[in-house]
Amino acid sequence: MSTQMKEDKQLIFRNTNARKGRTISITPENSAMKHLVYGRIILDSESPHVSFSTGELESGLICLSGQCTITCDGVANQIDQYDSIYLPRDSQIEVTTESAVDLVECSAQVEKKYPLQVVRYADVEKDSSLRFKTGGASNSRTVNITLGKNVEAGRILAGFTTSEPGHWTSWPPHEHAAILEELYVYYDMPAPAFGVQFVYTNPDEPEFIGVVRDGDAVVMPKGFHPNVSVPGHPINFVWMMAAHKEVEDRQFGVVTVQPGFDQGGSGLEASRK
Repeated sequence: MSTQMKEDKQLIFRNTNARKGRTISITPENSAMKHLVYGRIILDSESPHVSFSTGELESGLICLSGQCTITCDGVANQIDQYDSIYLPRDSQIEVTTESAVDLVECSAQVEKKYPLQVVRYADVEKDSSLRFKTGGASNSRTVNITLGKNVEAGRILAGFTTSEPGHWTSWPPHEHAAILEELYVYYDMPAPAFGVQFVYTNPDEPEFIGVVRDGDAVVMPKGFHPNVSVPGHPINFVWMMAAHKEVEDRQFGVVTVQPGFDQGGSGLEASRK
């Protein structure tokens, strides 16, 4: 087996949205991540409830579709599409739905316990530093930061990006490995839609280049990580990051742009306002 194939197996996880209930797909134990944990909670009328403890992990949940009630240590909150919630470590969680819900779970181990916080997407939409359109003629996309500077947390940052059909995103290529590790989870890309994801520190010897489809996840412990959608279809993904140093490194938009593509900035300047 080639080194490239070994790296691919460490960096991509397929069909992470295939199971009902709560499924943890990526952890530091089975991937190249040092801190980041990714899971999915998919409930419907046949499987309407799940409960778990956060343990030593802070967790953020982003609602991709549907609605549910999330109860944290007895405090209940109704969550709708694109709402998010921050769950403190050492908490008991219950998720219930009367219809169906699809939640992305982003977690990382922390020392401190931060407060429970609910983020309404309606509030994100009103803040031009949390939701903004960026890019140009071939790399136009909308960035939504749902668990960013608007949330008190130790390590995790999360949100989602939607592209125009056939466009590149995460362009110009950037990296932030000194302070943040990252992973992408692709969603709302029904067949035949797909994208192509790149991860590389040296473009002549990429760590990963591969087709990505709905439900796949790619981890990015280091390196530049642009992607592109096929003509006629967008590439949509939840991005989640974990800071190496708790609180200190938890900074969105602090990136190094690949030399040669750095004349026009990173495209993420709006997030720093």
